Amino acid sequence: MASNTMSPKFGYTVVYVKDVAKSVAFYAKAFGYPVRRLDDSHRWGELESGQTTIAFTPAKQHETDDLTGAVRVRERNPVEVCFDYADVDTAFKRAVENGAVAVSEPEEKEWGQKVGYVQDIDGIVVRVGSHVRS
Repeated sequence: MASNTMSPKFGYTVVYVKDVAKSVAFYAKAFGYPVRRLDDSHRWGELESGQTTIAFTPAKQHETDDLTGAVRVRERNPVEVCFDYADVDTAFKRAVENGAVAVSEPEEKEWGQKVGYVQDIDGIVVRVGSHVRS
């Protein structure tokens, strides 16, 4: 039997942003996540999202640049953040009313999910959708 000490738990998704404090406040207001913490330096922020933490750090931070290279800003970010809601239309409206840019209105998809897309204040695509029905 395998040891539990080697069973990983997905701990964080880190989003690289221009301004950590602004992004944390934006996600809290637009998507309804409580702020877990924002450090005094404003170089790290976290949202309470259940078992996995959504974390924010500056795109131009230097802690890992020497190890992994600098974060490259591209025309479209190579990440999409996806949030599940019971009421997609209300969640989409809330996001837009709080500064998200509407990309596509929520619609039913052939795979059994209602999905809409917005962009956050850094241009990151956020999928506002329902849980995929099995």
